[in-house]
Formats: sequence, C-alpha cells, structure tokens
Amino acid sequence: MSRVAVVTGAASGMGLAVARHLADRGHRLGLLDLDAAAVQQAAANLQSSGTHALGAAVDVADRATVDEALGKVRSELGPVEIIVTSAGIDEFTSFTDITAESWNRVVAVNLTGTFHCLQAAIPDMLDAGWGRIVTISSSSAQSGAARMAHYVASKGGVIGLTKALAKEYAAHGITVNTIPPGFIDTPMVRRAEAAGDLPSIDAVTARTPVRRAGTPDDIAAACVFLCSDEAGYITGQQINVNGGWYM
Repeated sequence: MSRVAVVTGAASGMGLAVARHLADRGHRLGLLDLDAAAVQQAAANLQSSGTHALGAAVDVADRATVDEALGKVRSELGPVEIIVTSAGIDEFTSFTDITAESWNRVVAVNLTGTFHCLQAAIPDMLDAGWGRIVTISSSSAQSGAARMAHYVASKGGVIGLTKALAKEYAAHGITVNTIPPGFIDTPMVRRAEAAGDLPSIDAVTARTPVRRAGTPDDIAAACVFLCSDEAGYITGQQINVNGGWYM
C-alpha cells in the first residue's frame, strides 16, 4: 500500500538511504533537509525512478519552515502517515568548553527539531487512525561519549521523547520507535574521522563483533520494517542496529 512518508535529513547518509528504501516499497516521499540543492537533487533522482517525491529546504529547529514543508507535502502528496526523523548535527568539544550557544544549537536541531516534526505530523496520523514514527537517536546516548555531552544529551532526549509518544498514541494505531545507530559509515562520520574527533573506521571495525562498519542501508532496512503494517505490535522500542555492540 502506498503511503505518504516524510524523512528529515534526507539529502545524504542515513536519511537518504531511508528515503530510497521507502520509495522502493512504493511510498510517496517528502524529503526535508537543510541543504536545499542536495535535497532537490535527491527528490529529482527518486522522481526519475517513478517515485512521487518532493524536496523541501528545512531547518528543523525552525518550526515555521517545518510547518510550511509539511503543508506542501499534504497539498502535493497527501496527509503524512509515516515520518522518520534523521536530521541531526554533531560536535566534539570538551564539556567545560561547550558554550551556551553551541549547546542550544545542538539541542535545537537534534531534540527540539524532532519535537517540531513529530508534533506537526501526528494530527494527520490521528485522523487516519494509523501512523508510523521512527526517530534516529544514537548509541552514544546509551553508552555515553567523551567530548559530546551536548550531542549525547540531545539524543538521550530523543529516546525519552520516543518512549513518551509511544505510550500516548499506542491506542490510536500509531507506533513510535527509535533506532540508535552504532558506528555507521556516513559523510558526517567521515568528516569527524578526518578531523581526528573519532577513531578510524578500521579501528572501530576491528572491535565490532560483525567485523565491519554499519552502512546507511543497514539503518534503512530496520527503519522500513518499523514503518510497515507488519510492525504494528512493536512500539516504544529501541531497535539497536550496531553490529553486535552490547548497549
């Protein structure tokens, strides 16, 4: 069954992989991302393969742009039935050096941005009596991570928000789950590796039970299942996609 799905952070990495997998299953896609050119290109690529897709430049920390983008999705594709919140930013700074401005920006994008997107989409799901929500959190929120206190706190908030919404909307046919990815080979991770903020991918791979880094497709495969009719009895869960790391 073709449904309307919205993916944030959809221009690259995990968000783009999720969008492609959802498109492969016949869904209509609203792609949201801060990078206007990249998100339009991603939408055009899906359209060339026969998917009904649109791209919108959105800063998820800005509620007005979120509401505008979802309004466009409704008018061109229909009410939102699936949403995956993959937009996020990271930063590596010693705790005592984190400024209030930096803290607020990381939390605004990662946590408040998730709040904005979900609050804007859920009324459509309530009207339909069916919905699927998947948030992308982080394994660092489960294990902790040095020099990432603001990032870890924001992603921990995403996990808590997911569990709260799962309780609130379970009786309405809406499931809410989170995927805390392990070490996934994405452009964001490559940038952090190049800057010396993260260990090399080879070093992490050697310590990972499955002996490889994760890929965006690994996350997308789990995400697409959680967005399906078959996953209707799964809600409020952390689906750990991490290659065997115990969390």
